[in-house]
Amino acid sequence: MVPEAPFEETEHGRAAGGEGWFVLNARDASWYDRGERGAICHFEEGQDWPQVGVNLFVLGPGNPMSMYHWEADQEDFLVVLGEALLIAEGEERPLRQWDFVHCPVGMNHVIVGAGDGPCVVVAIGAREHQDGEGWGGYPVDEGALRHGAGVEQETTVAEEAYARFEKRQPTRYRDGWLP
Repeated sequence: MVPEAPFEETEHGRAAGGEGWFVLNARDASWYDRGERGAICHFEEGQDWPQVGVNLFVLGPGNPMSMYHWEADQEDFLVVLGEALLIAEGEERPLRQWDFVHCPVGMNHVIVGAGDGPCVVVAIGAREHQDGEGWGGYPVDEGALRHGAGVEQETTVAEEAYARFEKRQPTRYRDGWLP
């Protein structure tokens, strides 16, 4: 029988304090303020989920979820509120509430907040190749550059790809991030 995980209260929200199953409301979880890249709810704070990662992103208009990239693992996204722009394999595609995006291994992509208000996206990704060499990379793409979500020189180093952004800061949930 799998036990229920205990919770720990931190200055940035609740986090599972051990192995096991749990239920955690996004407003109670740990968050990160990513400045011009929006906010992210980090459900696995203090955990090491080796198979699947799940995050909740809140993006304002023009906020890139990430830099245009590809990964050696599958990723999927569900827009649950608002509008966004998907740049996939060099093509731009508008996204709206309840649009689902499937990114097979090796697909170049990024999501950027769009519309007049916040966009909330659930992100789910496999973790088999997440760390180490061969995880993926950041190719150059003109559309991604136009939307502030691209690199000017191809790289596989995240620190290089995100060098122009401030580091994300741990925080508690802020009113207004979620409906």
